[in-house]
Amino acid sequence: MSATLRVILGVDDAPKLILPNGIPDSIEDLKGEIQRQFGLSGNFRLQYRDVDFDNEFVNLTATSEIKDKSTVKVINLSDETVTLTFTTIPQGEDDVLLSSSSDTDILSSAESTSSGASLRSQPWPTNFEIPQFSYEVQIQLEKANQAFCSSGTLLKTSNKLRSDILDGLASEIIKYKVYPSSTELDDVAQALITKYPFLKEKGSVTGFYGWKISLKYKMANYRTRLRSIGCPELSINAVKEKRGALIHGPNQVKKPRKAEVNYCPDYPAGETKESLEEERKALTLEVKKKNNQQLIKSKMERTFAYRRQEVVKDMPFIAEFKNRWPALFSESQVNAEFTLITTVPLFSTFMSRLDHYSSHLIRVFKKKGGTARHDIDIIIAEMDKNPSVEVRRTCILKALCVYLNEKPDSLIKEYCAIEDMTEMERVALGVYIVRPDGADATDPPEDVGVVIEGCTVLQDLREIANGCAVLFGLMYCLNLSYPKELRYTFEFFQKVLMELDGNKLSTKVQVLKNKLHE
Repeated sequence: MSATLRVILGVDDAPKLILPNGIPDSIEDLKGEIQRQFGLSGNFRLQYRDVDFDNEFVNLTATSEIKDKSTVKVINLSDETVTLTFTTIPQGEDDVLLSSSSDTDILSSAESTSSGASLRSQPWPTNFEIPQFSYEVQIQLEKANQAFCSSGTLLKTSNKLRSDILDGLASEIIKYKVYPSSTELDDVAQALITKYPFLKEKGSVTGFYGWKISLKYKMANYRTRLRSIGCPELSINAVKEKRGALIHGPNQVKKPRKAEVNYCPDYPAGETKESLEEERKALTLEVKKKNNQQLIKSKMERTFAYRRQEVVKDMPFIAEFKNRWPALFSESQVNAEFTLITTVPLFSTFMSRLDHYSSHLIRVFKKKGGTARHDIDIIIAEMDKNPSVEVRRTCILKALCVYLNEKPDSLIKEYCAIEDMTEMERVALGVYIVRPDGADATDPPEDVGVVIEGCTVLQDLREIANGCAVLFGLMYCLNLSYPKELRYTFEFFQKVLMELDGNKLSTKVQVLKNKLHE
């Protein structure tokens, strides 16, 4: 009989664990399922809510202590190669969570990494908070507010006051991104007249259109000033940086296009290109040693900005970049790099959201008509032969491609024999799966990996869904554009599963998202 558990991995991170064969007989088997389904690594113990202690968490010593729909919590154990991160939850909620897994590392502040204050710690806020302006500006705003409350008089701002307000807004916006979108400028202007209603414009339908346009030009001027003082996120678009570019035209701006929070950060304080290059060389030696994952992690964090600038500015070939940064090409480091770039953990978010939407996606898929429905039925039928979570996820990902009028073969490359794998040298991008000769589509694979530019960048990824998550993460780590033949599938990964820039969808993906919530 199948069972489902709620597994607490971190703050606001509690995915559902599906156990098709019921709760395992041993703790080790249960931990193995958690590691496989959520991509966890390292040593940890489990806790559960004990009714004898008013549902407080206590250590789980036998799987007979839990049942279907129980909640368990992952507690990572300290050892010589693991550093614990303590995250306190307000009183009355779940206890202090200890996290060492690469999947539950969360950027709580820019200072949490070796890159220090050069990194942003959070994405664009849902509700933009207007900052405190200078003392001079605040006095004028307070007087204007008194007049508005007494007589409803709107403030006619002087050029200086307007410029000072825009400067304050620009300084706050730059904390999140240097290239805000039109919608995000709407958010800021709307927040401004909401907090200060006397700044509303009479001749504008929205009441803030003039503020938005002024803010747009203020941000352009602000970027020019930052570029002149050497801000790396902007200096990469200076004319002298673009001269000699062979592929991209001089008018193509290098900027975040996939909701990256830390796109091209500055070097950590006290570091130079030369010192970080020495760190990189030391890192290549550490990769060859054993039992030093914590040291590798520390050096990867320290060299993050150096690596990002190399990726964004130089756009190296994948094989060349892999030789220079071999430590990046592991599951744990792809997850860590993705988290530094977006502030969102990769594996737990991808897997938990995929599982969350799985039943809804199957319901939507079955309503599809025509040839696509026939192809989807063939894919979904594999789940009847093998009800495991791995097969279910694989079928849903393949059916998703078909539903979006894209070919699953463009994403997932299947090989039946080792000699066929020579074809991978011609593969631009994809997840490959190698099956033993004569194996069924639902049988465990011999190998699962990721190929980019004909180069096998990762192997032994266990299941297709994990390979897709790694591939998606590498699109950010290597600053790659989504391939045209899979642009809707990757858009679904980004904006629906990962909820990165999820308010701006293509029509096709928006329709699918609407159907998922019906």
